[in-house]
Amino acid sequence: MKDIARQFLLKFNRFSSNEIDLILYNTSIEEFRKGQFVIQEGSVCKKCYFVLKGVLRQFKTIDGVEKTSDFFLEKDPVVLYSSYMHGKPSENSLHCMEDCVLLSGTKEQEIAMQKSNPSLEHLLYGLLADDYRKAENYITLLNGFNPEQRYLALLETRPELLNRVPLVYIASYIGITPESLSRIRKRIMSNTQKS
Repeated sequence: MKDIARQFLLKFNRFSSNEIDLILYNTSIEEFRKGQFVIQEGSVCKKCYFVLKGVLRQFKTIDGVEKTSDFFLEKDPVVLYSSYMHGKPSENSLHCMEDCVLLSGTKEQEIAMQKSNPSLEHLLYGLLADDYRKAENYITLLNGFNPEQRYLALLETRPELLNRVPLVYIASYIGITPESLSRIRKRIMSNTQKS
């Protein structure tokens, strides 16, 4: 599994072999079964993760209803920043939709690595920038498109989700009911068959 982590770090084209060795030395591999929580709403996020295998769902419970705000697949970084950075209880949960294998590290490990090799700060800033762009794209998706356009955008940008995530969570992610998603999918299929 550390080989998968090595490949993930290589994609940044910023780290020497020694830096990657340092990162891998200071992190752990954790396994979670399908249905387990990595973090539950109200607990403090003390680690940051990289998905080596599996799918995680981020959600918040509002008035007893789970509202999905993100999915994480292989090679995605995962951290609940406000909780991790400030030590405050998380407003979100991370739930395993499949058996998951995660590379994990604590803030203390991160600080120690950056002290011994300051160039590793790029990892944090690069991940923060990627996550910020992802959050901006999600806000634009919800606010700038109608439900059918949201679903089509998801089909175009993250098609792998549709094979691995139940449609009830896809519907929640794009802000509609499962029934509305079913109607949208039927309409799209009907239009495709007519073409």
